Amino acid sequence: MADDEQLIASLPKATSVSSLAELCLYQGFWCPTRLLPNVLSFQKHFQAQHQDILVASVPKCGTTWLKALVFSIVNRTRYDSSTTPLLSSNPHPLVPFLELEVFSKKDVPDLTTIPSPRLFSTHMPYAALPESIRNSDASVVYICRNPFDAAVSLCHHLDELKSSSEAQKSMEEAIDMYFKGIAGFGPFWDHVLGYWKESSEKPKKVLFLKYEDLKEDIVGELKRIAEFIGYPFSEEEERRGIIQEIANMCSLRSLKELEVNKSGTYLEVHPNTAFFRKGNVGGWADYISPPLKQRLENVMHEKLSGSGLSFKLS
Repeated sequence: MADDEQLIASLPKATSVSSLAELCLYQGFWCPTRLLPNVLSFQKHFQAQHQDILVASVPKCGTTWLKALVFSIVNRTRYDSSTTPLLSSNPHPLVPFLELEVFSKKDVPDLTTIPSPRLFSTHMPYAALPESIRNSDASVVYICRNPFDAAVSLCHHLDELKSSSEAQKSMEEAIDMYFKGIAGFGPFWDHVLGYWKESSEKPKKVLFLKYEDLKEDIVGELKRIAEFIGYPFSEEEERRGIIQEIANMCSLRSLKELEVNKSGTYLEVHPNTAFFRKGNVGGWADYISPPLKQRLENVMHEKLSGSGLSFKLS
């Protein structure tokens, strides 16, 4: 523990986009300082199993939605829309974050008793994941979103967490900082390109999804996810409308209307309501001025240049 404290004290520090949290630069990414002990424990102690399924993302890129979808695909023979645990639980505890929840206690958790396939999630960059994940046959399902909407969504989320007495950067200041890479688990560019590269080189290991594609063709994307994680839909299930049932059950509108997501908190900090705002594509246009948009677009094109990865802005 003393070694961990010494390491944390030695790392470069910065303030997050919201001015709410201190970040430290660890292994090339900005980690919220309060979470770094959990990250270190996760990296040291987590032992992947070949059938594990890991949902990975940059914060505010459709994580909650993807958790609900993956959980429902894997458990569709156990539950239907009238019996699913999603009716009584926010999606986050059903696919828990390794660095926020699973490794948040002083004692190292015993995960060997969890039935296979174990479902977990993370916001950590691919290069920072434990070797046991990277070297196993565990499946990684990654979701990202155009950085304009991701930045605006993060600002709204953090705004809900601050007290009235805490200073807040202006939306444009915070978005500018986000594009410069100083945000929890950022830089955004390194995060998405890390998983993008792995998905290109190891398509059986990492499935790379875009939020916008899920919005445009949810049934097609659900079939891709199910095939990738080893739970493909049968023709009979397609005929019975199971894919559409899962899509409807896990939609933002359906989840938002559930009583469990209208009250309560996740990890005693995040109001459940904060995970279900609008979920629109292109909502950033209400918050980003044309001059800033042009400047940020230039940053985006520079950062993604030559990668083959691009984002639609509307």
